[in-house]
Amino acid sequence: MERKIMNDFLRWKKDINRKPLLLYGNRQIGKTYSVLAFGEKEYKTVAYINCENNYELLSIAKRENSVEKIVLRLALLVGEPILKKDTLIVFDNINDLDIVKMVKLFGKGECDYHVIMITSLKENLVKFKGEELQYKYMFPVDFEEYLKACNQNQLIDFIKDSYKNNKPIPFHQIAMDHFQNYLMTGGLPEAIEASFHNPNFAYLNSVHQKMIDCYKRSLLFMPTLIDTTRANEVLDIMPYQFLKPNHKFQYGLMREGSRSKDYEAAIDFLSNNNFVYRCYKVSNVGMPLSKFKDKDSFKLYPNDTGILFYQLHLNQIKLLQDDKLKNILYETSIANNIVSSGYNLYYYASEGKAEVSFIVQSRLGKIVPIELVNTNLSKAKSLTLFMNKYDIHEAIRVSEENFSLKKGIKYIPIYATFCFKEYL
Repeated sequence: MERKIMNDFLRWKKDINRKPLLLYGNRQIGKTYSVLAFGEKEYKTVAYINCENNYELLSIAKRENSVEKIVLRLALLVGEPILKKDTLIVFDNINDLDIVKMVKLFGKGECDYHVIMITSLKENLVKFKGEELQYKYMFPVDFEEYLKACNQNQLIDFIKDSYKNNKPIPFHQIAMDHFQNYLMTGGLPEAIEASFHNPNFAYLNSVHQKMIDCYKRSLLFMPTLIDTTRANEVLDIMPYQFLKPNHKFQYGLMREGSRSKDYEAAIDFLSNNNFVYRCYKVSNVGMPLSKFKDKDSFKLYPNDTGILFYQLHLNQIKLLQDDKLKNILYETSIANNIVSSGYNLYYYASEGKAEVSFIVQSRLGKIVPIELVNTNLSKAKSLTLFMNKYDIHEAIRVSEENFSLKKGIKYIPIYATFCFKEYL
């Protein structure tokens, strides 16, 4: 499966100021696969080293402080020569600080050894931070990558062109059909491959359940001391927070008598490590948006629509017929694309209960409201009220309808939100 991050790897390789790269992202999203595929394509050899319980590697890290001696020991460890410029050295599942300190030696001065480290914990950035490293976050498969896996490159070009020029796309229903399938599988490569080769829903469900179990098991081995029981409760109850009229996260749904302080640490950890995405409420708007966020009012979004589809016990018929459940998945998909485009999540809610789904502070410094259109007409009015109140002249309205532009509002179909990264 072709991933966009391959282009980032290539830019890193060609960077004259290249440092060892720390690649981080959630489990099971294809980090290792992508790095190894890049290595096989761009280098003569790949020296792959799994750091989990690798005591021989740990011994090298603690004893050696010379790059050349380290390379000689690593070559013995992997059983083949490590060549300057021609070998990609890969340290997978890296969590030990001594090993990171060793890798940082490759980032001091001029060094012709190319090194990539892989970890699943975003918080390791704090622990591993240093000028000797470069960093890259990897997200799950987005809809553009999914379409490429479906051999729909021409459809991608049509979508991007329509997004830029606000003109209807002639293959709108085809794109919608592909997107409905993507919502059900989500962005985990194993789930996507399962849907391609075995369209049986029971099998796809088993893949998603395995992913949930993997997330929960990983919480047991986190270096940060958190209450794993409460973290798991948050993951379990999160989908059902969306079944309320108000999607704001409510601690009272966790267990009777629960309070914010009981779950704050668990939610902070899940959010900081992108197990979930936190969307803060703003009731006023200005620059920067972070200044106006209400830390006590937020929504939590899953990082994958496929897992949410499974947790809500949906099937294809339910998805097509139940607008409420469909909008939950649509809203989650938009949130995922906003985050992967490099933006923080905010939603607007006033005392009069006018609400706008998402508010983005764009790279050009503009405040851009993004509204998901559903059967709730009051929301449609909310966007207009918001634009008038804050003198906003540009907005995005997302729905199942085709592309258009009306009175400063850009109408885009739900499948086109992957374009945010390039054009927002």
